[in-house]
Amino acid sequence: MSKNHHKAIEHLFRTEYGKVVALLTHKFGTSYLEQIEDATQDTFVKAMQVWAYQSIPDNPTAWLYRVSSNRMIDVLRREKKVEYREAGELQPKSTIEHSTDPFLDQTISDSQLKMIFACCHPTLSEEYQIILSLKLIGGFSNKELAEALLKKEDAVAKSFTRAKKKFREEVQLLKIPVQMGLQSRLFQVLRVIYLLFSEGYAATSGAQIIKRDICYEALRLALLLQENKYCKHPNLNALIALMCFHASRFDARLDEAGELVTLEHHDRSKYNQELISIGIRHLENAGTLDRTPSDYHLEAARSYYHSTAKNFAETDWKSILYLYDVQLKLYYSPMVALNRIIPFAKVHGAKKGLVELETLEPKNNFEGQGLLYAIKAELFDELNHTEAQQSALKKAIALTENELIKRHYKKKLNLS
Repeated sequence: MSKNHHKAIEHLFRTEYGKVVALLTHKFGTSYLEQIEDATQDTFVKAMQVWAYQSIPDNPTAWLYRVSSNRMIDVLRREKKVEYREAGELQPKSTIEHSTDPFLDQTISDSQLKMIFACCHPTLSEEYQIILSLKLIGGFSNKELAEALLKKEDAVAKSFTRAKKKFREEVQLLKIPVQMGLQSRLFQVLRVIYLLFSEGYAATSGAQIIKRDICYEALRLALLLQENKYCKHPNLNALIALMCFHASRFDARLDEAGELVTLEHHDRSKYNQELISIGIRHLENAGTLDRTPSDYHLEAARSYYHSTAKNFAETDWKSILYLYDVQLKLYYSPMVALNRIIPFAKVHGAKKGLVELETLEPKNNFEGQGLLYAIKAELFDELNHTEAQQSALKKAIALTENELIKRHYKKKLNLS
């Protein structure tokens, strides 16, 4: 298989996996979730084999859906669980193979939203809701989930098995609840979309730092939510603003050779001004009035300052630091506290930043976090502590699984 074909299929896995799982679950029901997963994964393996020698179909979603649907019917027929019934239920294999599936494009988005709301069913624990959503909609690996939830891979795998069992038992139908039921699940659905975007924006592993497919899919799902009158909420607007501001900087984050470019060296002429304008509009519409600002409001506001600064030197670090302080007071998070060190050092100097970091480190479990040592290396570099900087960079390299970031740290190590 050529490199381009491999990239194309990786792209399709990210964009189509959740669609196919959602469509099949909507069609066959939640009780067959494991068979649906197997059928979908087998179909992607078949796609890799077939498309290596043939061109990718014009409508890959339809191809993937038909093949996986046929596979599901074969499996269930072998298990003697399928009886062909009246129109609207399961069809014979030959019928589906020749069907043009005219309903497909109209129902994909609806099925995905139904799937997310089903995964966020109130009888499931918050952890199960997140794991099911990111696995089934986002196609997350256990490694990506472990990074997103700050858990170990084997713990995530066990939780997913238990979550699927609970899902099959508790969630019988895929449907979007109305009004109060929908609103009660909205915050969890927003968190799923945020985690989906976050993995795309800073990929945990692999050779890419940005997986735009995931980011744009998360943004698309958020915009779909906005079309429902019961989902209109300041947090949704704030989340859309956050994603727009982050996405506006995509083209500046990599150079022509595909290597990582740090914020300090961004070519800001590459920032997408249309996305920034859309982000500003949604941030204005996200006004909290008497409400307490959400994480999304505070992160969106920080990203606004980064996206609109004329250059790195003119970044409003004091306002960014203030927003971090507010967020930590309202919603403490070890990773937010760690990221706060950067603006703290910009405002108060690298020496005080290092003291702040050394005070923070024993209070939190940053085991396995390459970012901790990358920040240390940056502070040591500003203080001209070359030996300490090199030691920190070596630890950052050892703990980083993303190949692009690892190469970036190695270049710094060679230059120091």
